[in-house]
Amino acid sequence: MDSPQAVHLGPRKKRPRQMGSSGGSMPHDIRFRDLVLFILEKKMGTTRRAFLMELARRKGFRVENELSDSVTHIVAENNSASDVLEWLQLQNLRASSELQLLDISWLIDCMGAGKPVEMAGRHQLVVRRNSSLSPVSGSQSVPVPAVQKISQYACQRRTTLNNYNQLFTDAFDILAENDEFRENEGSCVAFMRAASVLKALPFPIISMKDTEGVPCLGDKVKSIIEGIIEDGESSEVKAVLNDERYKSFKLFTSVFGVGLKTAEKWFRMGFRTLSKIKSDKSLKFTHMQKAGFLYYEDLVSCVNRAEAEAVSVLVKEAVVTFLPDALVTMTGGFRRGKMTGHDVDFLITSPEATEDEEQQLLHKVTDFWRQQGLLLYCDLIESTFEKFKLPSRKVDALDHFQKCFLILKLHHGRVRGGEHGRVRGGEQSSQQEGKGWKAIRVDLVMCPYECRAFALLGWTGSRQFERDLRRYATHERKMMLDNHALYDKTKRVFLEAESEEDIFAHLGLDYIEPQERNA
Repeated sequence: MDSPQAVHLGPRKKRPRQMGSSGGSMPHDIRFRDLVLFILEKKMGTTRRAFLMELARRKGFRVENELSDSVTHIVAENNSASDVLEWLQLQNLRASSELQLLDISWLIDCMGAGKPVEMAGRHQLVVRRNSSLSPVSGSQSVPVPAVQKISQYACQRRTTLNNYNQLFTDAFDILAENDEFRENEGSCVAFMRAASVLKALPFPIISMKDTEGVPCLGDKVKSIIEGIIEDGESSEVKAVLNDERYKSFKLFTSVFGVGLKTAEKWFRMGFRTLSKIKSDKSLKFTHMQKAGFLYYEDLVSCVNRAEAEAVSVLVKEAVVTFLPDALVTMTGGFRRGKMTGHDVDFLITSPEATEDEEQQLLHKVTDFWRQQGLLLYCDLIESTFEKFKLPSRKVDALDHFQKCFLILKLHHGRVRGGEHGRVRGGEQSSQQEGKGWKAIRVDLVMCPYECRAFALLGWTGSRQFERDLRRYATHERKMMLDNHALYDKTKRVFLEAESEEDIFAHLGLDYIEPQERNA
């Protein structure tokens, strides 16, 4: 058999772009500069090509809109090598031996791995040496490997921050949020579960075949996926984003202290902007809402990891002043490895503290910050925790630990590295300019030492991971789990746990690290 060879392009003319516009996508960081890809539109279509180009760019690949001398790899779908060479000839382009002609399966494998993979024989569109346009060996269209069985429960899936399907999950997050605003619980949960399972997939969805065997994808969800694959966007999502009610609720609930009932009230009163609401003398605001408006620009900006670490030092310094043996753990998204968040959560416990010391700690800490001029807002909720009370049956039940919801003043001098918070859209907060500090949302939770594993698991999240963990306990193990305890209904006993690993073991689950709970 003749040995195969790759081909590359000789000199070429400047040609019109295959896409309608070169500026159609957002700029992405290029991670793999040695590779320059061109995706062939032939037998693929403009919309699907644009969709695949966007996916590849999100993963750090450089993808050219038009063929140029810098291109190193041509990627085609349902084309043989001779099809590609014929197309090149029609463009008056000359082939030579360095350009790689590859099946779309190679790009799919690359995006699944998050980096370029070795070009196996099945990936290559090979041309025999004795004929530039002879029949070729190698596969023409290799499907994504069959999906291994995926659990319907997020607590049985490992979900990192490396989301291969963000185009879809962003869409479902918006639709779920809209249903939450409209109190359509069933539809909201369906979209949340769909987004969650897609975030766990180790490959990008690029055709409807890729959804086979994936749980939590009902007919409505699949129709939206199909629409995004075919059109590059969802008409349902577009309608939501243009909906006046959604936009108003999104804006109103971005204010600290404003929930759905208040947002509904303001919307029905005809308000559409925060400036109109703030200037209306007939409205009465809660203490929390007043703080939300006062520090609005700081609070809607993201807290970055450097700021979260600075807050962590601030919290630990204050706590150990009054309870030297206390254990302070940052929870929430930052414990799961996220680089930004909208607040910073901490779990506090002590192996030696008396019940009275536990009860007084948060009072002492907040008074300490008040005296230092660092406490901008405080809502302290006393504990209603009862030992040996059965866990709640509700998957979203709040716990009964003592906690306080705070706004703290974080001076820029305490932050090491990283930029300070910026408001949405990337512009520096006018409120922040020159003031030397930023208002940061902080939640502190004080729990009894024997509950620390359950509280840590619950406060780490994500929300969907916790919901599914509790559903799994109920439906698969006949147990009840919340932030306080784990109860075996069959044996009628509370199960003790020194660590999160113990809780997973009681439930018969493989332990999942915090950074793999981003469901």
